[in-house]
Amino acid sequence: MQSVLIINGPNLNLLGTREPQIYGNLNFEDYLLQLKSRFSSIVIDYQQSNSESEIISLLHNSKQDLIVINGGAFSHTSIAIADAVKAINKNVIAVHISNTLLREDFRQTDYLASAASGAIIGLGLEGYAIAIEHSLEL
Repeated sequence: MQSVLIINGPNLNLLGTREPQIYGNLNFEDYLLQLKSRFSSIVIDYQQSNSESEIISLLHNSKQDLIVINGGAFSHTSIAIADAVKAINKNVIAVHISNTLLREDFRQTDYLASAASGAIIGLGLEGYAIAIEHSLEL
């Protein structure tokens, strides 16, 4: 059975309440239930962390076939997470809920997306599903 690890970075535990005009009103746990129902033939594991070192450890220790990661602000600042993505030799898709290209200047650099196999930005929570559909044989 195929497996996916979804990793959400800092502040994404606040989805549903944090800046709903940008990120929407749905919390990730509810969306995760929808994903698991939609992709019932796939094992989907989920981790959220506000810690850069914990995200790196999750990447290093992953056993899943695919990693879908939304690094949040770490996408724009963490060379260490980008290096971890490069080091693990796995299919990693970077996701951003908002269109970071339309946001603040500091969000224009994305170390994580440039290290990943691919990137999906600005398609809301649906970006996670698109990453799974694109990357795994369903």
